[in-house]
Amino acid sequence: MTSFSDYFSAVAAKYAAYRPHYPVALVELLREVTRGDTVWDIGCGSGQLTIALANKFASVIATDPAEAQLANAPPHPHVEYRVATAEASGLPDASIDLAVAAQAAHWFDWPRFVAEAGRVVKPGGVIALVGYGNSEVAGDAGREITAFVEGIAGPFWPHGRVHINNGYRDLVLPWPAIDPPEIEMAIDWTREEFLGYASSWSATNRLLAARGPGDFEAWCARLAAVWPDGERRRVRWPLLLKLGRRPS
Repeated sequence: MTSFSDYFSAVAAKYAAYRPHYPVALVELLREVTRGDTVWDIGCGSGQLTIALANKFASVIATDPAEAQLANAPPHPHVEYRVATAEASGLPDASIDLAVAAQAAHWFDWPRFVAEAGRVVKPGGVIALVGYGNSEVAGDAGREITAFVEGIAGPFWPHGRVHINNGYRDLVLPWPAIDPPEIEMAIDWTREEFLGYASSWSATNRLLAARGPGDFEAWCARLAAVWPDGERRRVRWPLLLKLGRRPS
């Protein structure tokens, strides 16, 4: 079976360069609901959320199963990067105040992760699942993007993607929920920047491996016809957020 790390090791540099970073409001919310200062950033990738967490918390243990991802993560005095899985962190019992998985929980072996979180999160600690769905761009460019995501690349999305598509509804938290506010995630990108992001998708890379570059290059040309060079467009993502607190 293809593992979480397999999907992203080969594109780690693209992931680091083009994946969006998370809004300040998200990190402020996580700081507000967390009582202590020790964070486990699970499936941290190349640090898309890690550094923002480290600016608010004293200690962030950031783990990822893909060593290539961690090689592209920026250093920070409050961060310790480790190669480890969500299901076997190697962390001490009851050592974590906040366990957060950003755009990663849909890859986990969920029952095993829940057991591991139950072992390492302190009483009163928080578990947070963060994710984002398909990007949204207005007009003809948005329609071309949807045609690629759902049509050309559709058969190549790994099965774990279904959890993102259904808003993490079937990933049941083990502890009572904390109701989060709505938070917007958006950035102004050129077409070239958006295509860099698209090149980091697991489905894009599986498409390229299976069929070669023709389908992707043809789509890039169609997108160029409706999104001029150098023009910035607002790209939005529906931000998914589930929070739960372990009873004290």
